[in-house]
Amino acid sequence: MSNGPVDCVVKTPVSLQIGDTVTDTLRPGVYITDIVFPNGKPIKIQEMLFKNYYTAFLSVRLLRREDGHQDGAAAAAKWVTCVRNLPLMANPHTEAGSQDYFSLFRQQMLVEPDDVTSVRLILRQPSSAWLNFNIEEIKIYECANEDAQTGAPTWLSSLTPADEPLHLQGLPDPETVSSSIQQMWALTEVMQSNQTTASVGRFDVDGCYDINLLSYT
Repeated sequence: MSNGPVDCVVKTPVSLQIGDTVTDTLRPGVYITDIVFPNGKPIKIQEMLFKNYYTAFLSVRLLRREDGHQDGAAAAAKWVTCVRNLPLMANPHTEAGSQDYFSLFRQQMLVEPDDVTSVRLILRQPSSAWLNFNIEEIKIYECANEDAQTGAPTWLSSLTPADEPLHLQGLPDPETVSSSIQQMWALTEVMQSNQTTASVGRFDVDGCYDINLLSYT
């Protein structure tokens, strides 16, 4: 993730409502919020942070710029869905998750969020228990390097590479330990195979009982 969020403009949510929006008193169940980047430069999204406000389900669409034609024509743009009906509340009619913070990484998206020029949030709340719902404190982070673009966390680079020899000073040689274990296993097998299966009585001496070993009750 980069040092700070990219500059963006979050537009006023637009409600989707069946019927006359002036005379119809029913609360709208769907809001659409568009996010644009003022510099007009397409970005590669690494992460989206936001705070929920009583939104039950979230869908995210991206306006991605496509490659231009071979004749030099300008690159076209196409809307694609990268998140579909993500539940933000355990139950639309209860408070759980209604004001939680959420983070969406590019690895969780249905398509690669590259060359994005605009983001559209589709908010749904089927419950009539809440007068308003929205998404707040939206922050979008751009990929900072190639590792971030491929989704590899930065802490992975600090791990010991597979081809680098490990430091094993003070520990026994693995080959020696393995050989010793095999010898012990073989010795155990030989001892078990040589054990007699004959039953020896408690007071049995050469097939007879020693009278001195018997006790009377």
